[in-house]
Amino acid sequence: MSEWCEVGKKAPSFSLLNQDGEKVSLKDFKDKSIVVLYFYPKAMTPGCTTQACGIRDAKRKFTTAGVQVLGVSPDAPEKLAKFREKEKLNFDLLSDEDHAVAEAYGAWGLKKNYGKEYMGILRSTFIIGLDGKIKHVMPKVNTKTHHDDVLEWIKLNLS
Repeated sequence: MSEWCEVGKKAPSFSLLNQDGEKVSLKDFKDKSIVVLYFYPKAMTPGCTTQACGIRDAKRKFTTAGVQVLGVSPDAPEKLAKFREKEKLNFDLLSDEDHAVAEAYGAWGLKKNYGKEYMGILRSTFIIGLDGKIKHVMPKVNTKTHHDDVLEWIKLNLS
């Protein structure tokens, strides 16, 4: 696993396809909005659904704070479209099928589940400022309170 992106450094750039097959690039948001880039293991699983629905329900608060949320997983755009439609999600989900972006951010690494070890997405969040630099890294997140935790950090540190 690579190291987590360092606070204060320029965020690794990326261009990924969203759930509609449209290209979304980090540079699209520079000087326009704070970006909350969150990595999650797999669409339509219980923890990932809880996390995404919390963000969905807090959309107005994110918008008011000048924040654009982007969810990233190794799922194909078609699966992301189903997830977005099923859960009525109101933010972009990005497909990182080769996990290159996750690796660039340090969000790809060794996981353990029921005694088995495998490589996968490490559930984590990166808050990227208007200047394109990493402002905060959340290497472990609680899926139930993720949206509130992120909003609180932004309120205390970037408002």
